[in-house]
Amino acid sequence: MRKILLPSFIIVAALLILAKLYYIQILDDSWVKKSDNNAYKIKYEYPERGYIYDRNGALMVANQPSYDIMVTPIEMSKEIDTMEVCRLLNVTKEYYIDRVNKANTYSPRLPSVFLSQLNKKEFAAFQEKIRRFKGFDIVKRSLRDYQIHAASNVFGYIGQVGEATIKKNPYYKSGDLIGRQGVEQVYEDALRGIKGVKYIQKDRFNREIGPFKEGIYDTIAVQGKDITLTLDSELQQYGESLMFEKRGGIVAIEPKTGEILALVTAPTYDPALLVGRDRSDNYRMLESDTLGMPLYDRGLLAEYPPGSPFKILSGLIGMQEEVIDENSTFICNHGFSYGRGAFMKCHCPGGAIQLHNGIYKSCNTYFANTFKLTIDKYPKPESGVNAWSSHLKSFGLGDFLGYDLPPGRKGLIPNAQFYKRYYPNGGWRSSTIISNSIGQGEVLMTPIQLANMMAIVANEGYYYTPHIIKKIDGGKIDEKFTTKHYTTIDKQYFKPIIDGLHDVYNMGTASTLRVKDIEICGKTGTAENFAKINGVQTQLTDHSIFVAFAPKNDPKIAIAVFVENGYWGARWAGPIATLMIEKYLKGTVSRKDLEVRMLTKGLKHEYEKVISNAPFKINERYYAY
Repeated sequence: MRKILLPSFIIVAALLILAKLYYIQILDDSWVKKSDNNAYKIKYEYPERGYIYDRNGALMVANQPSYDIMVTPIEMSKEIDTMEVCRLLNVTKEYYIDRVNKANTYSPRLPSVFLSQLNKKEFAAFQEKIRRFKGFDIVKRSLRDYQIHAASNVFGYIGQVGEATIKKNPYYKSGDLIGRQGVEQVYEDALRGIKGVKYIQKDRFNREIGPFKEGIYDTIAVQGKDITLTLDSELQQYGESLMFEKRGGIVAIEPKTGEILALVTAPTYDPALLVGRDRSDNYRMLESDTLGMPLYDRGLLAEYPPGSPFKILSGLIGMQEEVIDENSTFICNHGFSYGRGAFMKCHCPGGAIQLHNGIYKSCNTYFANTFKLTIDKYPKPESGVNAWSSHLKSFGLGDFLGYDLPPGRKGLIPNAQFYKRYYPNGGWRSSTIISNSIGQGEVLMTPIQLANMMAIVANEGYYYTPHIIKKIDGGKIDEKFTTKHYTTIDKQYFKPIIDGLHDVYNMGTASTLRVKDIEICGKTGTAENFAKINGVQTQLTDHSIFVAFAPKNDPKIAIAVFVENGYWGARWAGPIATLMIEKYLKGTVSRKDLEVRMLTKGLKHEYEKVISNAPFKINERYYAY
């Protein structure tokens, strides 16, 4: 038995080794390419990124040629004239030494970026003499060429890939470009294309002698896929111009599809600033503006109490919970009394208020009563608040909406568990949290959530997840963007709310903003503005809010506008929303009085009030009434 065992073991081991060698040398060609790196050199051909178009086919983002100077330390000659390289590329000797050292640390055998994003004129002189500088090479890439000077928050930008990404994703090498922020980041895989690869044979003197294995492993670059956005580029540019010397955000959505028509943040910047060799310096400049915060997308990130537009939701929930109907009446004595002598002021004319005029007069008393009845309908306030919270969350509130842009905030819709943390010994009830009824209290919403809320009202109870992508050439968009989401509110309850919103323009708080031949439904809002300055809670000028959709009977646009320090809803946010609606529906505007004021007047004086208190750090929180 022992005589057979040893030879059998040797034979089996030999067969396994032979099988492995056969697999490596015959079946698996990848091992050929991974052989001694001295035998060949890899050169990459970089594709053009895909173009970006707007919903009407207008080109917004194209490409322009750019050149990177690469260095491979092991191939560098000791006879290189360092000073001439520095002179031709306009860099210091210290820069030269630093970049070569970093390249050597990354990999002495692989090319690293020595100097990036040169234009044709900048690299021309170096190109003529590159043969004298062994170890240096030129790689052609493409940088973005913006056809419009707007929508920087939507596009994002492209920059050099970081070490962490290189380690995580083997597709990327040192010096590669990658999308950051906006659609450049979200749709990177489609936009980037596929790199081409060439394997160059080298002789024993490290000289290039031709294609490796006659080029059988070479591949050609594949251009990135073009994408079409839902954005209307003209509306986007118009919205940014209306935010002249203002801070805030505008979000416009097509209700029937959830497509984002405009996504404006102000102040903003020209996307071309983040292209080319000055990109890093420009980014630091933008980042250092901690008051204007041009890199902060207020439409997606800013969380504010929604103020009076929230009364729309209070009314809908009250009807669904059957504590009110459209004929329910409350008497308003210029405010609502609750708790121990507490009083919520109301700016409506007062008297007998029903749902319809409660909406267009923006009556605090009406919706405070509605909220109280909603919570008190249940045996315990915990159950009432959870029912109220559940209705609100069916509108996509208190959570990320799931749109296809990187930044976002959830906002806040409190429930019973939230209040138990603040009142561990109990004792809270509907009157304790009554401010929620008018969008003050603890409720927080982002402008895109406000716009989506109006899209839901326009659709009478459903919405599509807001999204920025319309089409990917040769690809499909996510099915979640074509899936309907229904709220917990029955369709029948939306009509009385819509009628009230229509009369906001006819006889209510936005009656001065009417536009001929367009039936607009809207709601004004004002948000108190408090900031902690040098440790002291200080009240600043109120914010201006406006939400709307139009036309009333066939809604094509829903919009939310938020203007910081804008006094009240109809002063700044209302005119901007009205102009945006008319511009989108008609292609032009008739309210030239509003347009001239929005295009030429701003709130710089209000923001300078804050700056005049410097130096300090502001921690802002917004309150609404």
